[in-house]
Amino acid sequence: MVASILVTALVILAIISKRKLHNHKLMLFLFMIIPIVAATLYTAGTTIYLNQISITKGPVHWHADFEIWNCGEKIDFLDPRGLSNRIGTPVFHEHNDFRIHVEGVVVKEEDVALDNFFNVIGGVLTEESLGVSANDEITLLHNGDLCNGKPGKVQVFVYKVINPKEQGRWIYTQEKVEDYTSYVLSPYSHVPPGDCIVVEFDQEKETTDKICTTYEAAIKKGELHGR
Repeated sequence: MVASILVTALVILAIISKRKLHNHKLMLFLFMIIPIVAATLYTAGTTIYLNQISITKGPVHWHADFEIWNCGEKIDFLDPRGLSNRIGTPVFHEHNDFRIHVEGVVVKEEDVALDNFFNVIGGVLTEESLGVSANDEITLLHNGDLCNGKPGKVQVFVYKVINPKEQGRWIYTQEKVEDYTSYVLSPYSHVPPGDCIVVEFDQEKETTDKICTTYEAAIKKGELHGR
């Protein structure tokens, strides 16, 4: 950005002062080319460095679908605003499509953990609480709050495909994740075989009947089967 501004300023200066700079073309050329080369080297060096220290050793493109439920009622989220059309960071975000997007270099595993996803979309997820920001309200729930007259609890269930390479004959399992704040989505670009993550505040249970629409559609097509 700085290099672009500097080069633009020098070009404008050259146009305005064409006669005065007639004998200084080489100097002007150097002033223009040095920032460009420096910016290019910096960008390349930063990219190589990030790739080297990252756990993914380069950019990735992962997706997982997710849903959030409060006592049987599905919760919506903030609508994206601006040209980016996303809520979150360039690497970790959602587009109001009930899909977690990981797009870029992942430096540390915790950067794309489930609790950090809630952080970047303006919510909170801990072992004791669940918070979600929507356009017109904020939902904040704590373990022990009443759900249909009985104490509720924050729980996370994950549908996972165990044979991702066998498209059309996928087999999925559902598991209740105990250490859900540090959960990291499976490394697939399509869903399925990418995960379906259900975050649910309800009375404590071992399984859920909630399921992502992509998984439901794949089941109806005969491409996905439970084990």
